[in-house]
Amino acid sequence: MNSLTNTLSELLDLLLWAISGMSLKDFETKKSVHINLTKSTHSDLRIVLFKRGLSMQEVFDTLAAQICENNPDLIRILDQVENAKRARQIKRVSQSDSDSIFRVIEEGNPFDGSV
Repeated sequence: MNSLTNTLSELLDLLLWAISGMSLKDFETKKSVHINLTKSTHSDLRIVLFKRGLSMQEVFDTLAAQICENNPDLIRILDQVENAKRARQIKRVSQSDSDSIFRVIEEGNPFDGSV
């Protein structure tokens, strides 16, 4: 039993040593987010952030928090992204619809004798 007590005591000492330099924020539950950027965007962003002494983690964490706090500048950017996405979807649907209409017209063309 004494061996188990020593082992637990050593583990507790190790745990206390490991967390002694941590802040309260380190104990918050974190979620991992994976994003895809083009190579050029990634490298350009790294350069901009490096010049400011910032990490991508710091910047994305701050941006996410500011969006959640309804920062008007970031909400305006979200609106722009949303509108651009909607425009792309409408264009894609419009193109698909026009392709379908032309296909129906071609299939039922009364002038080619295939009707």
